Amino acid sequence: MAEHPQKPANLIKWFDPRNKSLGSWAFILNRITGLGLTVYLFLHLIMLGQLARGPEAYDGFIALVKNPIFLAGELLVIAAALIHGLNGIRIGITSFGIAGGKQKQLFIGLMTVAVIAIVYFAIRMFTH
Repeated sequence: MAEHPQKPANLIKWFDPRNKSLGSWAFILNRITGLGLTVYLFLHLIMLGQLARGPEAYDGFIALVKNPIFLAGELLVIAAALIHGLNGIRIGITSFGIAGGKQKQLFIGLMTVAVIAIVYFAIRMFTH
């Protein structure tokens, strides 16, 4: 009977940040943000279903979204959307053969734009 490879060790190795190239980080970020946005989509649809119950449900929702914890969650969604979207643009550009040798610079530049936008949204969300 053949032995199976050490699956837990492979999984742990996948999350080990040491010796990862920038391309690996871009791939990991894209996967994590994609999964996070998918989970958010389902939560969003559930919440919309709750709002269909009437004005009381809507008033409860408005009280919920003013909570700082909820605002932090919204900021995470914005961050995931920016990172996933801008990384996707980089993938699309390089897939068409444009700037193929500049993937590292594109990734750093677009993630810098994402961080600036995330900070902007954070300031706007938590100061108003």
